[in-house]
Amino acid sequence: MIMKKKCALYASKLVKDGMVVGLGGGSTISYLIDYVKDKDIKVVSPSSKTVLLAQKMGLTVLNTQYVDHVDIAFDGCDEVDSHLNALKSGGGIHTQEKIIASMAGEYIVLVDESKFHETLAFKVPVVVEVLPKAYSIVKKKIEKLNGNIELRTASNKDGFLMSDEGNILLDVYFDGVQDIRLLNQTLLMMPGVVDTSLFVDILTGMILVNDKGVFKKERNGEFYAL
Repeated sequence: MIMKKKCALYASKLVKDGMVVGLGGGSTISYLIDYVKDKDIKVVSPSSKTVLLAQKMGLTVLNTQYVDHVDIAFDGCDEVDSHLNALKSGGGIHTQEKIIASMAGEYIVLVDESKFHETLAFKVPVVVEVLPKAYSIVKKKIEKLNGNIELRTASNKDGFLMSDEGNILLDVYFDGVQDIRLLNQTLLMMPGVVDTSLFVDILTGMILVNDKGVFKKERNGEFYAL
């Protein structure tokens, strides 16, 4: 918890009055909201939980539908590597996250060192959002890629989980991925696939915290202390 707060504190220093700020989901983002709640900013978010918290803290939340530019956006992830590839699995809102990322001048993930790998480890699944009518054919094609598919479920919901847009979420486990970019492109080219939770060529930076301090890495750069 202390590390996440420290990471959020340093991220908050990048937020300036007058900005439109993208805020993802997760506990680190919750801490970040607390640090920026008194700044003159507007917020967009793919997370309904974040939206409610931001509104509770008195921040102005914009409808993403009517926004075409975000000054800076922050998010969490399950894994991130030295090339700023990221993998998100938990939230199932990656399509909305990518929409906000595409608008953002900077898109930065906030992580502790347990999330960082030299190359993505794929210890968590790639989430593939699929149009319901394409389920069978997409499942067949993913299995040909040696992907192990699980339909996402929840203990307090009968049946499998759907995305906010009413699409199916497939948790796909891959072993021994050699080319992350090729895997992502192959999945995206399947008719009926809306998007994946692989973030390739999207991040502009990461802020990483460990017991030695807080560090930032930007695209094609090395880590430096904050």
